[in-house]
Amino acid sequence: MMGGLIKRAEVLIESLPYLREFYKKTFVIKYGGHAMVDEELKRNFALDIVLLKYIGLNPIVVHGGGPQIGEVLKKMNIPSCFVGGLRVTDDATMDVVEMVLVGKVNKEIVNLINQAGGKAVGLSGKDGCLIEARKIVLKQEELPDKPPEIIDLGHVGEVAKVNKEVLDLLDQEQFIPIIAPVGVGRRGETLNINADWVAGEIAAALKAKKLILLTDVPGVLDKEGNLISSMTLEDAESLIKNGVITGGMIPKIQAALKAVRTGVEKAHIIDGRILHAVLLELFTIQGIGTEIVNIY
Repeated sequence: MMGGLIKRAEVLIESLPYLREFYKKTFVIKYGGHAMVDEELKRNFALDIVLLKYIGLNPIVVHGGGPQIGEVLKKMNIPSCFVGGLRVTDDATMDVVEMVLVGKVNKEIVNLINQAGGKAVGLSGKDGCLIEARKIVLKQEELPDKPPEIIDLGHVGEVAKVNKEVLDLLDQEQFIPIIAPVGVGRRGETLNINADWVAGEIAAALKAKKLILLTDVPGVLDKEGNLISSMTLEDAESLIKNGVITGGMIPKIQAALKAVRTGVEKAHIIDGRILHAVLLELFTIQGIGTEIVNIY
């Protein structure tokens, strides 16, 4: 029994250097994947976020909700279509996206964190004009002697500007912001934005200590399928160029690159299917996922 207690004390001592380094620093955490579906993982994620706040860190959560949106669209017989990994979002789809992300998923996360003892506040990018967005138009090259095809994705956008004053005020009052990735366009229109991009832009705007992206794989894998525990910006760009990084990992890497290039110390891509994944990545020597760093 005494040996077990000593081991618990040793765990706390191991985390001491990180607690000192991270005190009062901002951490932007993109919450998504299986961690948002499994009930045990959801409860423990909420506990982890509350713990971070109580020990003096400033966590900001940006969440996705793709599976939940897809489920509601299916029930309403609204077809889903993706181009380049982005959901084509017509008027009807945008209504569902906003309803699910802002009205359902966001409030569920807020409630879980509040029930765990935290002070969470739910926001979308429309609140306080937190996220100003611009519409995305894709260009698809067909033949060298023909102009590119213009693909209209509907109400799909990217972050143009983050108005961080709202987040600064919430931090002063010890609130935990929970942000749905919905932005507002120049004419007041609502735009659906990839949650990884939103997390990366918010981390960049706040010069966060770290950007942490939860996903459903161990991290970034090499061509043999082995975990890459650490890599530079140049390594990440090379892996995309060579086709090693593909699919849904690309927007995560894009978000990480933007954040690290603009002053975020490190970005981490970790497996959200592991209990207490955020704590294990932050407060253990070896970590559990992939870190992306800028080598000057």
